[in-house]
Amino acid sequence: MSEHAAGLAARLLLASALTLWVGLTLLLSRLRWFARVPLTERLRPYAPGGLGASRRRGFRSVETLADVVAPLARTAGDRLARVVGVTEQLALRLERIHSALDVTAFRMRQLGWAVAGLAAAAGVAAATRPSPAVVLLLLAGAPVLAFLVLEQHVASASSRWQRRVFLELPVVAEQLAMLFSAGYSLGAALNRLAERGHGCCATDLRQVIRRVHQGLSETAALQEWASVVRVDAVDRLVPVLALHGETGDLGRLLSEEARAIRREVQRRAIEEMERRGQLVWVPVTVATLVPGVIFLAVPFVEALRLFSGS
Repeated sequence: MSEHAAGLAARLLLASALTLWVGLTLLLSRLRWFARVPLTERLRPYAPGGLGASRRRGFRSVETLADVVAPLARTAGDRLARVVGVTEQLALRLERIHSALDVTAFRMRQLGWAVAGLAAAAGVAAATRPSPAVVLLLLAGAPVLAFLVLEQHVASASSRWQRRVFLELPVVAEQLAMLFSAGYSLGAALNRLAERGHGCCATDLRQVIRRVHQGLSETAALQEWASVVRVDAVDRLVPVLALHGETGDLGRLLSEEARAIRREVQRRAIEEMERRGQLVWVPVTVATLVPGVIFLAVPFVEALRLFSGS
């Protein structure tokens, strides 16, 4: 049994070392001193006829490995996220929080963290020499835990962004109502709020303005914002803004929508306060019930002892 356990531990350490080598290769490939382009390749674009594709036919292991591992990391990451209950697409969450990373880069970062966790678990297992079951638990749990830490970070950032947009939306709707009542057009009102605002809504509106500059209409850009942020209040506000060319009292409609959103914000704040108030009573209830149970158990045990003795 000991020889079997030693063989299993050796195979696990070999697999960990191979995985560590792959991860270190991917990480070091991002450093210029490690993946430095040869001088001939750097001078080739300046040579006569050197503006075309490179004629170098050597095997570039780092880039080839990254090209192969990136799709695998993305597919495996998406499947593992669905297994743990994450149903929303990662691309949508990254776009919502205006992350500089795309899905592939984020999955590769998760892979790097998983490899680091696997290396740390292998080091702990080699230093402490636990039982094979504990070794398997360490080697399987550490990469998954590292993966889930980054996944939870993005999910938390996405939830916080949605909440901040929801809390800022009544003020934004009231400002839009005032601007429309003052004679502003939809594009001018959005530009003014995007330039002078500093919150999450202002950041999203700046993205809306960029999409308008890229050729979308204001209504289409706002609908795209609503589909990304996924806040019910935004879904109700965008159709009202879409009426900017069909009605003359859009300021009044936006004021009513702003009051409705503010009432919803107040209702949710009251619900959250009530939930927190109920949570306060949990330790008080436990602290009250435990001594009561003890006081009831003492005479009950004494009565059982007397009956059993008789």
